[in-house]
Amino acid sequence: MAAFETNRLAAPGAGVGIVGRLVASVAAWNDARVTRKALSRLSDRELDDIGLSRGDIDMISAR
Repeated sequence: MAAFETNRLAAPGAGVGIVGRLVASVAAWNDARVTRKALSRLSDRELDDIGLSRGDIDMISAR
């Protein structure tokens, strides 16, 4: 019986060109958007409990 991995999309190092960078940029933008949205939904009290203020949201989501 043959065994093979089904969770690997391509050989290591493949897709590192323009398309790979574009996909990585879109993924990073989406992560920042989701983080910003989640933090924006918190109340000022909840933000204070985790040591943040409304002014910190953009800085945190850009990381």
